[in-house]
Amino acid sequence: MLRFVILVSLFLHSCVAAPKAPSAAAAVPAKKWLTLNGQEPAVVAKGGFSGLFPESSAPANDLAISTSSPGLTMLCNLQMTKDGVGICLSDIRLDNATTISTLFPKAQKTYKVNGQDLKGWFALDYTADTIFTNVSLVQNIFSRPSIFDGQMPISAVEDVLGTKPPKFWLSVQYDSFYMEHKLSAAEYLRSLRFRGFTYISSPEIGFLKSIGRDAVMSKTKLIFEFKDPEAIEPTTSKKYSELLLNLAAIKAFASGVVVPKDYIWPIDSAKYLKPASTIVADAHKAGLEVYASGFANDMPASYNYSYDPSAEYLQFVDNGQFSVDGFITDFPPTASQAITCFSHQKGNLPRAGHALVITHNGASGDYPGCTDLAYQKAVEDGADVIDCSVQMSKDGIAFCHDSADLTASTTAMTTFMTRATSVPEIQPTNGIFSFDLTWAEIQSLKPQIQSPFLTKAGLPRNPANKNAGKFITLDDFLKFSKEKAVTGVLNAAYLASKKGLGIVEAVKSALTKSTLDKQSTQKVLIQSYDSSVLAGFEAVPPYTRVLTIDKEIGDAPKPSVDEIKKHADAVNLQRSSLVPITESFAAGKTNVVEEMHKGNISVYVSVLRNEYVSVAFDYFSDPTIEFATFIAGNGVDGVVTEFPATATRYLRSPCSDLNKEQPYAILPAEPGSLLSVAAKEAQPPASAPSPPLDAKDVIDPPLPPVANMVANNATGATPDASGRSGSIATTANLGLSLLAILATGLLFATE
Repeated sequence: MLRFVILVSLFLHSCVAAPKAPSAAAAVPAKKWLTLNGQEPAVVAKGGFSGLFPESSAPANDLAISTSSPGLTMLCNLQMTKDGVGICLSDIRLDNATTISTLFPKAQKTYKVNGQDLKGWFALDYTADTIFTNVSLVQNIFSRPSIFDGQMPISAVEDVLGTKPPKFWLSVQYDSFYMEHKLSAAEYLRSLRFRGFTYISSPEIGFLKSIGRDAVMSKTKLIFEFKDPEAIEPTTSKKYSELLLNLAAIKAFASGVVVPKDYIWPIDSAKYLKPASTIVADAHKAGLEVYASGFANDMPASYNYSYDPSAEYLQFVDNGQFSVDGFITDFPPTASQAITCFSHQKGNLPRAGHALVITHNGASGDYPGCTDLAYQKAVEDGADVIDCSVQMSKDGIAFCHDSADLTASTTAMTTFMTRATSVPEIQPTNGIFSFDLTWAEIQSLKPQIQSPFLTKAGLPRNPANKNAGKFITLDDFLKFSKEKAVTGVLNAAYLASKKGLGIVEAVKSALTKSTLDKQSTQKVLIQSYDSSVLAGFEAVPPYTRVLTIDKEIGDAPKPSVDEIKKHADAVNLQRSSLVPITESFAAGKTNVVEEMHKGNISVYVSVLRNEYVSVAFDYFSDPTIEFATFIAGNGVDGVVTEFPATATRYLRSPCSDLNKEQPYAILPAEPGSLLSVAAKEAQPPASAPSPPLDAKDVIDPPLPPVANMVANNATGATPDASGRSGSIATTANLGLSLLAILATGLLFATE
């Protein structure tokens, strides 16, 4: 057993980079914590890094140590075999986390545990030799990686102790059950002489009292675990909610308590935070430490956290009123970075690196995209660049909206269903298009937040603000942007030739009106899928042109880069063009960024989102690690995101600067390292590499002239320079220039 642990540990260390030595730690000002002892909250890894690997497996334990803060505590949930050997698994039944049910399909039993009948395969029915020789681990959460299943043996308590974790925590959940079956956890611990145990916890008062003297002798902290408030504690036959009313009595036999996180920050039925309870203050007053349990990046909690797991940790340690003394988590690196890197970030801290934080429809993860509230939130969150995808109304008003089709992101279907039409040049399905509604009609609609993972994973975004905010005109957007020292825009051909609406001219006019074309304080970025659109802005020197490449590429040969340079100064690329993904694993890394940089072309990557289902396993289901991978690992010049707060917090953290020596660093993922740990037969088949960018894909035909639509203009007025213009209509090359409709963009950023 132990030999296996050591071999896997050495292998994983070759895959996972380690933080730099803490030689400069003394230069970092000490943080003031509101914990019981004033020290930094502890990170307790439940079963090691069980968010990725099977619980308490050797790789889970090793990865937890190598990616977390130096004082990590390793937690093992104790179960006991028929011959009294301790193993590490959280459930008293083995079938959900091991292969035992396939090995012994007819051995299922039913036992009464704490008054309830439980059916399954139990450790106490098997000897340690049978378990260690035959049974292997599987991931017990369906949404987590399964490619490591059946490859790793169950760990004995001694195996985990043998890895010499900085601190060790043993959780004894079912002592009274084992005692009924002639097995004693207390005697097992005495056989080990309590060596190496920093903490021992249990939800059973009788057990903690029975080992009190041994714990004192070994300087082991005893921790009482609270279960569901309505559950019954076996020793006293009282509900845990009753025991919570007398914390002074718990202090008589324990030095701390573990409570589910909802005990501290309750969540209402709509999944928003309620006011904090007084449990931390009450426990600290009684001299008890408080450890919060139940943290996992892939189990969304409150909408208040915007699907950002670091934000949840900060709510418990950096709220200005109290701090828990530690977290019990399946993802210890995320807890480590929240404590070490993000806590006590007050004010507008300096940024590490030059990468820009660019929004996708404003802070569209928190509010309906392209609304005033989404833009205000983006500015508050520290975005460098806010964007406005420019659409045109029937009466020629340029406004911000992600798509010409209003059906998905507004309430248009309930109001203007009869106005739905088919425009094959834009999309294959019917839609209600902005150019068929007047600005007044569009203003009558409510915006609607878009949740890209609602259907796939049941993850809605901020339901309380589902219809909050209002759409704004391009003129108002530019005014707001100029006042806030940030800006941005977007969209051409179908509207020009078929509707007499010239977006390029409307954008030029709006920029001239805002004087952004005549100043150097703010840099203006013009973004489009279409090189012909970018050509329309070539004569304005202050503008930086950005070409969006909407296909996945695996290489950027020099001829293609040279062609891009004729039309643009930067490119906006898909994430998978930089880090290809295979079945939610980062399979490798391309050299596209390096090739673009050789041609003096800046690279932006899009779109980054917080929801864990959009984040590769290699990023630890943590959007911060994804930002680190693209910014520090790939060297991109900007990230396009719907959650700018997450990106700016990372960039303002000292842990994002890998050139500094510090106790802890937020390291980029090493694509391919996790896949290499799995057995070859379990790895997904390698995907064919994406094709290289072809120079001909960069060149687009000229845009058609704007049609003269005066006769059909809704107002009957002659179109003017603000976008109501037109020369002679033409439909030449219409189909070839349609990409311009999908996204012509303006983005602005402070230098």
